Amino acid sequence: MKRLLITGANGMLGQDLRAIAEREFEVVHTDAKALDVTDRTAVDEAFTAYQPDVLLHLAAMTDVDGCETNPDRAHAVNAEGTKHIAECCRQNGAAMVYISTLAIFGGDSDRPFTETSPAKPESVYAKSKFQGEQYVQDIVENGYVVRAGWMFGGGKEDKKFVAKILAQAKAGQEIRAVNDKFGSPTYTIDFAEAVLRIIAHGQPGVYHAVNSGDPVNRYDVARAILIAAGIDSDRVQAVSSTAFDLPAPRPRMEAGVNRALEQAGLPAMRPWQEALQDYITMRML
Repeated sequence: MKRLLITGANGMLGQDLRAIAEREFEVVHTDAKALDVTDRTAVDEAFTAYQPDVLLHLAAMTDVDGCETNPDRAHAVNAEGTKHIAECCRQNGAAMVYISTLAIFGGDSDRPFTETSPAKPESVYAKSKFQGEQYVQDIVENGYVVRAGWMFGGGKEDKKFVAKILAQAKAGQEIRAVNDKFGSPTYTIDFAEAVLRIIAHGQPGVYHAVNSGDPVNRYDVARAILIAAGIDSDRVQAVSSTAFDLPAPRPRMEAGVNRALEQAGLPAMRPWQEALQDYITMRML
């Protein structure tokens, strides 16, 4: 059985990936405390200790606004840290899977992006993640870049959009969600399943792995969350993104289509509405 090393494995996605990957791999994992990817010596030592056949690189600074206010740290972790991992993968003959983001596509597009759409990263976070992509593609012969959409998951430990909307509803608070930014909601479990299929059957390259469906705004996602939880969806108020004064710019479009998955003959990912319903009823209620 091949050995899979997962960095950043204690996060929302990492925990689901660990559980699913154990079906096919001997899984070893680290978190930010155990492995500082900005320290090249520490990365070398991790490879010596774990000797992975495949490395799944999740470790990242994902706080978009935190990246904007601390660009040096964002670049060190998301770009240079990824470079360190890529160099060690090349030196040790390991395959590398790098999790990236559809936030690398900026501008005012009205259409979802494919894997070959030109990147126009605007925020520090997006720029640092895109630089990481370039390192993987330039350095690792057996390298995979898998871009995620608006991720949801984590269950009872969820602190992101789904959990926030449900918490506001249960507390009787005003619920506001923007209607001028669009994306592809993506369930961590479905994403993890897709990543494992890519490793097993896909060729090295760039992939999108998002739940299917047309681009959707946060307002409609918030309404779908409440409907899935049996709460009156009319409680959500649609607002412009200008209502939230955030440090980092957000692209108008963060939706994608999984063209490379289709071309590889891999299974299509189910509609985001179905995945969201399962997540809320099975893990949140």
